Amino acid sequence: MTTSECCLDPVRPLLLRRAPVVFALLGLLTVLMLGINVAVGSIAFSPAEIWQALRNPAEASTTSFILWNIRIPRAIAAVFGGAYLAASGLLLQIYFRNPIVGPYILGISSGATLMVSFVMLTSVTVGWTLFTPFISTLAAFAGAYAVMLIVLAIASRIKGGVTLLIVGLMMGYLCGAVTAILTAFAEKDKIKGFVLWQLGSFSGFKWDEITILLVLGGAILALLYVQSKPLNAFLLGEEYAASMGVNIRRFRLLILLCACALAGMITSMAGPVAFIGMAVPHMARLGFGTSDNRILIPGACLTGGLVASLCDLIARTVMAPVELPLSAVTAFFGAPIVITLLLKRRVKL
Repeated sequence: MTTSECCLDPVRPLLLRRAPVVFALLGLLTVLMLGINVAVGSIAFSPAEIWQALRNPAEASTTSFILWNIRIPRAIAAVFGGAYLAASGLLLQIYFRNPIVGPYILGISSGATLMVSFVMLTSVTVGWTLFTPFISTLAAFAGAYAVMLIVLAIASRIKGGVTLLIVGLMMGYLCGAVTAILTAFAEKDKIKGFVLWQLGSFSGFKWDEITILLVLGGAILALLYVQSKPLNAFLLGEEYAASMGVNIRRFRLLILLCACALAGMITSMAGPVAFIGMAVPHMARLGFGTSDNRILIPGACLTGGLVASLCDLIARTVMAPVELPLSAVTAFFGAPIVITLLLKRRVKL
């Protein structure tokens, strides 16, 4: 029996005892981190003030405004953003059977960055006053999903995962080249805002965007969980999955569609957030001691939410009132994990 088959065995007594404990611990820590992110900030509030504001959302006070319009949306966005990036990374690592694949390897982030560069570095939005508050988000959304559609169209014609990986990298390089040209001709004040967006942040989330995260992202995660058994079969090879009745071509497209949709949604709203999608799936596998996706999908989501919340807290408190770039914090957190994994397990690329 291979290592993968052992990990996929759902009836191992040790796994059955371990998983609920790990789930409970991760859930408790995630809720705790959510509360800390709401309570801690550049402006200090007493526990009584926070409790009063939470009990009366409509109260006309500074505390209530800051909590309900700034801190709570940001805290929720960090949890769900980390969860969706982790789920996206898990899917892509299963698809490519490569331990260092992340959500942005297919050029999704580069597509979003390209469209945002058009908005922030040029004057193409002149006259679009109706969409002005959301124009950057809409542009990033369009760019991420445009690249996703191109990748999906190519994926429907080829079978090789390595070929698709190369196509994604080339798409990223092309989008990056156009972005660099736009940056070279842009005004200095516009470049500053664009560079800050590229660093990623969960700040500035609105309740409308939180609703989109909950509804659209929740539906995708529910679909993924229903597909846990086919994903487990896919881990053991396409031939084995086909023998179990899985439509390989349709299933490959489904994996890519869900992974790109989750990553594109977060990139469009928060900007590129590095390393969460790459490092967190490994943390979930080590924590739960399994490759069974019935456990890993919710486990990776909980771990991703916890890690993203922790990194967001560090980004806005360590050097307060200056906020550190979120992608820099996640890189310091995620890069050592990936390097350690490669060295200890001697992973072949």
